[in-house]
Amino acid sequence: MEPRGSCLIIAPWNYPFYLALAPLVAAIAAGNTVILKPSELTAQTSRLIASICAEVFPPEHVAVFLGGKEVSEELLKLKFDHIFFTGSTTVGKLVMRAAAENLTTVILELGGKSPTVVDSTCDIEWAAKKIAWGKSVNAGQTCVAPDYVFVHQSVFEKFRTLYLQNIEMFYPASSFNQDFARIINRNHGERLASMLAPAELQGASTVLKGAAPNHQQRMLPAVVDLRDKKIHFEKLSLMTEEIFGPILPLLCYENIEEVIEAINFREKPLALYIFSKDKVTQRRLIESTSSGGVVVNDVLVHLLNPNLPFGGVNQSGHGSYHGYYGFRAFSHEKAVLRQGIFGRLLAILFPPYTPVKQKIAEFLVRFRIH
Repeated sequence: MEPRGSCLIIAPWNYPFYLALAPLVAAIAAGNTVILKPSELTAQTSRLIASICAEVFPPEHVAVFLGGKEVSEELLKLKFDHIFFTGSTTVGKLVMRAAAENLTTVILELGGKSPTVVDSTCDIEWAAKKIAWGKSVNAGQTCVAPDYVFVHQSVFEKFRTLYLQNIEMFYPASSFNQDFARIINRNHGERLASMLAPAELQGASTVLKGAAPNHQQRMLPAVVDLRDKKIHFEKLSLMTEEIFGPILPLLCYENIEEVIEAINFREKPLALYIFSKDKVTQRRLIESTSSGGVVVNDVLVHLLNPNLPFGGVNQSGHGSYHGYYGFRAFSHEKAVLRQGIFGRLLAILFPPYTPVKQKIAEFLVRFRIH
């Protein structure tokens, strides 16, 4: 192993401290120098990160650059040995395009629409509780939040009722403003609100819970019932774009094959969540779909296990990190072979290729095959 060299880390706004320092720790552990660009949307946290890094590291080892997207654009024009980006798929494409100019290696931690499947065999109360928690953490502004849920028709009503009950239990009106996270800014709040209107126009049932003064940028947790077959949900932005907020679309299914088909119709997600006690169903979903990671009978918790690689596939990301995998992500695995005296035996490879050498080569091939 050797360090990759000079690295650029571009961090997002949704977990601004953790998602800046986690890759930074891995990069430093691997022996690199780093330029870190935290998000401009979380300015106070970004200034704190800059202050901490200035106290701990000399500027030639770690430098923090503050500012907006124009700063990121200028940094991407520079020649780095490695770029680590966490953010949206749209911006990830721009990062990869800029990296290609210098053939710089990249790790892209993106997102996507992480599906959840709830079948008739699962512990429905536990499933509703875990999904309500996973969807509402940070107001749904989590790259691996359950994006939408397929619920078996036999337990659909029960799951819907339990999910709403858990939201009310977690965030009662009396403490909603203290306990429920805010949407990052007004633009994202308006984006989320605009996702609901088309679904409602098609007849989708939307249930909101809590209280949300607009000036505080808090959005009501919402459940959108899309089980009506008259709803063309495939055309809704709720089902074509990553939601990244506390809106949960619910879809009804009869056969697991239709779920597999629907998941594979979309881009490969960052996570797949399966709530089922049926090992056959679990295996069928895992083997028939592709995703960055899979969690069975829980959500989000794979993030907490440092022994698992975390990352996406194709549209949801390239490469992985966390724990030892983070060290590897910022390292070059350089092969070194030292030839000993027996290397002289390889003279058999030198021309001219006599009949004797040909027979030896044929023997070695047969020996290797057997």
